[in-house]
Amino acid sequence: MKKHTKKVSKEQTVKNPAVKSPIHHEDLALKTAAQYFGEELMPLLGIQGIASYIAPTETVKLEARQMYQDFNYVRMDGVWIHLEFESDSITNEDLKRFREYEAATSRIHHTEVITYVICSAKVKRPKTILKEGINVYQVKAVRLRGKNADQLFKRLKENAEQGLKPAKADLVSLLLTPLMSGRLRIEERIRKSLIILQNSRETITEMELEKMQAVLYTLADKFLTKTELNRIKEMIAMTKLGEMLVADGIEKGIEKGIVETCRELGVSFEETAEKIKQRFCISENEAMEIVRKYWL
Repeated sequence: MKKHTKKVSKEQTVKNPAVKSPIHHEDLALKTAAQYFGEELMPLLGIQGIASYIAPTETVKLEARQMYQDFNYVRMDGVWIHLEFESDSITNEDLKRFREYEAATSRIHHTEVITYVICSAKVKRPKTILKEGINVYQVKAVRLRGKNADQLFKRLKENAEQGLKPAKADLVSLLLTPLMSGRLRIEERIRKSLIILQNSRETITEMELEKMQAVLYTLADKFLTKTELNRIKEMIAMTKLGEMLVADGIEKGIEKGIVETCRELGVSFEETAEKIKQRFCISENEAMEIVRKYWL
């Protein structure tokens, strides 16, 4: 059965405004997770190359469609690494979509693109090759073979009972438990990992904690059903990351409110940008970008 959660990589769809969440702004979580993924987790997944910086994940095509990839990174040699996440089998449609993203990204940014598909443990034989006519398209599947989430949680529990605190390497491993084998449901793995992270403030900094929580939240968004995800959101809302996301969402809401109100009152685009600039103490270019975003 196909998972019910959205894929960030698919073309943009209209969200149901009736669905409410304790966290109002999720772009920040995705960006935070992408940063930590590139810094700490790519090497553990066997993805070659060092990520120099995060690349754009949005591609606007000529027919005015917007396409979103999960994570994009630029290697030191200029090649782009494109990461996708799959909790179930990779279909021909998935491969066609990845191929389209690669072609559009390569054409627009004049670069080579390599797509890695990070699969959950239940994907036993991932499909990585698409043959059509004389053309052959291929992605690289990434699976955590031999890694068992149940065993990791058991070891950490036994260590805690002996008064031993988890090392940072253990905490980093927790972030990959949704991709490991084991009997625990993915939701339970994420829940347990969030609790352990929250109780490990002596081992990691507040910034590292926020980044780790963001990775788990992002994986929850990709692998869980809506009901499961809402339960995880309730946990996230009580953390430092949750507070940061809510504050960021409020700020974005204020920006949108100012722009929409000014437009309704007949205030010009330029005057609205000036109000945004003064309200948030930002540059003129940043203010103009905000107004463009909400000037519908």
